[in-house]
Amino acid sequence: MARKRREPDGGPGQPWLNTFADLMNLLLCFFVMLFAMSDVNAEKFREMSVSMANSFGVLQGGGAAIFDGQLISSGISQLNNLDQYYSNMGIDDQEGAYEEGDKTGSSMKNEEYRDALQKIQSEMAKATAEMYDEVSELSEQYRLGGYVELAIDPEYQFVQLSLKGSILFDPGKAEIKEEAKPILSKIGDVLAKFEGYTIEIEGHTDNVPMASSTYKDNNWLSSARALNAAEYLIDVKKLDPKKLKYSGRGEYEPIASNDTEDGKAKNRRIEIKIYNELSGR
Repeated sequence: MARKRREPDGGPGQPWLNTFADLMNLLLCFFVMLFAMSDVNAEKFREMSVSMANSFGVLQGGGAAIFDGQLISSGISQLNNLDQYYSNMGIDDQEGAYEEGDKTGSSMKNEEYRDALQKIQSEMAKATAEMYDEVSELSEQYRLGGYVELAIDPEYQFVQLSLKGSILFDPGKAEIKEEAKPILSKIGDVLAKFEGYTIEIEGHTDNVPMASSTYKDNNWLSSARALNAAEYLIDVKKLDPKKLKYSGRGEYEPIASNDTEDGKAKNRRIEIKIYNELSGR
């Protein structure tokens, strides 16, 4: 009696093939579900499809992989990383959408941004203009017109009061002159009307080198002048030191040419900036 031929190991009908086939069917359904639920980057999906095709055909060392490296025959290491890969792919797809295209959505966002920016700028211009009118009226009330020049910041962040340095200080010195204190006191009365607003005092000089040994250079001189003006307003006029800032700008922000005496006189100045509530200061 002839013996029944024994099928070679790994041939058709082996029990492990049923398990393998079920696994591949489930995996294929899983990919179809993922693809149906979201917009997938075409290039990355193509790469994934190639990897799956190689997996079905080989599932041995040397097949194409989703990540760097070779496929392991069981394929388990690839499945463990699938969720992370798909999540990253979704993020990359969103970035790609901004880079390549949804121009309509991008245009709408740009338009909303411009509208919001214009509204903020409009509100800041309105607030600064109202503040300027108030400071102007107060300056007339305290008769500061001959001592103070008013200006509005081009970006509508503050109203500025400028005083010639010669009004408050002697040449090369930072001590406030006695005859200037009534003027600075009236300025303090104006500033007191803006309680809670940030106020900044800046000292400026011309470009003439310091001849005195009291201050090393114009930076030191301008800083000392700003500090002394701030201390007077804090100590005498009781302005809030938390809202009062001061700094020396030296010779580096001239408003006129230093080639003439008149220009130098204009550059020697104290600037007091009152920031509006929308400036973020």
